[in-house]
Amino acid sequence: MEGLALAGLGALQTLACVHTWAWWLPVLTLAVLVWRLDGCGPRRAALWGWCYGTGWLLAGVWWLFISLHTYGGLPAPLAVSAVFMLSAALSLYLAAAAALYARLRRARLWGDAALFSALFLLAEWARGVLFTGFPWAALGYSQVDAPLAVLAPWVGVYGIGAVVAWSAAMLAGMARVRLAQRPVVAALVIVLLTLPGLAGPWNFTTGAGALQVTLLQTNVRQDEKFSAERLPETLAWVARELQAAQAELVITPETAVPLLPYQLADAAPGYWEALVEHFKAPGRAALVGAPLGDFERGYTNSVVGMSEAGTGYRYDKQHLVPFGEFIPTGFRWFTEMMNIPLGDFSRGVPAAPSFVVGQQRVAPNICYEDLFGEELALRFRNPAQAPTVLANISNIAWFGNSVAIDQHRNISRMRALELQRPVVRATNTGATVAISHRGLVLAELPPATRGVLTAQVEGRTGNTPFAWWAARYGLWPAVALAVLLVLVLGLSGRAVRRGGPSATAIPPGPAP
Repeated sequence: MEGLALAGLGALQTLACVHTWAWWLPVLTLAVLVWRLDGCGPRRAALWGWCYGTGWLLAGVWWLFISLHTYGGLPAPLAVSAVFMLSAALSLYLAAAAALYARLRRARLWGDAALFSALFLLAEWARGVLFTGFPWAALGYSQVDAPLAVLAPWVGVYGIGAVVAWSAAMLAGMARVRLAQRPVVAALVIVLLTLPGLAGPWNFTTGAGALQVTLLQTNVRQDEKFSAERLPETLAWVARELQAAQAELVITPETAVPLLPYQLADAAPGYWEALVEHFKAPGRAALVGAPLGDFERGYTNSVVGMSEAGTGYRYDKQHLVPFGEFIPTGFRWFTEMMNIPLGDFSRGVPAAPSFVVGQQRVAPNICYEDLFGEELALRFRNPAQAPTVLANISNIAWFGNSVAIDQHRNISRMRALELQRPVVRATNTGATVAISHRGLVLAELPPATRGVLTAQVEGRTGNTPFAWWAARYGLWPAVALAVLLVLVLGLSGRAVRRGGPSATAIPPGPAP
């Protein structure tokens, strides 16, 4: 029962990744986990960490069931099992962190809080990077509307998550300090969680002029995307709205034109050529999502830039989705059980150049590529060529009208905060939205509707500290600092245990 209760607390934490007004909730739920870890040994701690993490991820990615069963055709029991096994496997990182915490904790409030924070960061890093990475529902995304959001341009989403973890560990440690000390600890945590917001955001970038954009939302159900009845009408609507747009830049969703070039030539002769000719006029530009290539030589999930210069610009997605866009070794049997077309794409190159529109450099990324802020930061290594605007082009119709839409919006808002760049999102079913460099939603279309959104964003130049260090070193500085903390605090903890408990130590909890 205790494991189920911890799983429920983990699930509650995920609510704040959708309803960001509840940013305080993860602090409380994680504090309960740490409080429980303080009273058990490594094996039991691993179990509690795994239960909490599994509940956290099940609540965060349950909508994968829709893609696997409703649209992929996988039998419901197998789809449920697949989502559970994914969540359970990814929670092993938190289980390992919890076990290490239980073994290394030195029974002192400050040291234990720092130790848990460092181990938590390492667990989130491992989940977000290893085996292509799956950083969805990272703890820091719950803070996009919280005072801690001002730390994003300094430390990124993982750093914010580590601060939340430290705060939770401090609250948990209150149960083991003298009664008179508890108000001091509580006040310190409250100040840490709120003071950054009172100080206000830092300005690391400057304005680079306005850009008017038109964003298309096609609203095509995933099971209708390739249907002979729906496809011609969708293609006609996309072409009509592309040509009708008056903004400087018009952007379609991911694979808004879902056919490979030779297929499109057969299905709609002259379609592509008419679009290219239209955007050759001065002052017109478009980013159009379409697969490129063929089955023999390979194909890519791409964005084609159309402008006065023709179609010389092309962006190919480089961080592909396992099972959806590439088949991991040994799992072809699994993907063959599902009905997923175009399921084995070729990769693009990292740090791709931007698409130039007037004075703006627009950097596209496709679908869940914007979960990887450290990869987007690679484009900021050369400040003179760094993007002034980010454009996310997505299709999450695979997940229906679910909380995945709200989660992805908040993920894009975090990227805007980290890099201090406006983000525009053109999606199939939502969230089609314009976001300022402060992470604020400027305009948005209702999800699950067909429509056109025109908005104006301000391009930005200059680098945030996060963009500077992540462009050069990835996430390794944060990882190295966390490892150093674990080593120092772990060695210190062994010294304390060899010397016996001190007068100021918190007595360790019993082993299971």
